[in-house]
Amino acid sequence: VDPYSILAITFTNKAADEMRSRVDDMIGFGSREIWVMTFHSCCVRILRRHAEEAGYTRYFTIYDTDDQLSVMKDIFKRRGIDTKFLKERTALGMISSAKNELVGPDEYARMTRGDYRTGQVADIYDEYQKRLRDNNAMDFDDLIMNTVTLFEQHPEILDLYRERFRYMMVDEYQDSNDVQDAIFGA
Repeated sequence: VDPYSILAITFTNKAADEMRSRVDDMIGFGSREIWVMTFHSCCVRILRRHAEEAGYTRYFTIYDTDDQLSVMKDIFKRRGIDTKFLKERTALGMISSAKNELVGPDEYARMTRGDYRTGQVADIYDEYQKRLRDNNAMDFDDLIMNTVTLFEQHPEILDLYRERFRYMMVDEYQDSNDVQDAIFGA
């Protein structure tokens, strides 16, 4: 099998490093052609190559937890949201859960209509995503969700990767979630 046509995905950097080491030891020359990485690093690689089609520049920033919290605190302050009623981390967790189910801000708003607290999170979700987009930034959940969206909106890009990766191995596949499954089911 041509090493260029193999993709091996795992969940953690530690597992990816171990897999990479084993592949290098087993194959030697040509092993660098195999993509051995985490879900997130795979998505980053794809999104950097197709950033414009995804609505970003290839130099997008990846927000870590502190960056996310900073944006959320600013949104809470600007909106005058009482953190006794709703915590920033709680809102981020709810948004993360939505993203992991491939639910964007508009759909989340429709789903939460009628419930005050989740309705407020829906408004926050929309503003949060606008802020990230305005800053040419994505959070970790966006990396996977935006890759799925890219494949859905640009089937020709999906076809490039389907043609390239004829052989895929997902380490601990039973632990994958809906959005991770969608990458391989796209």
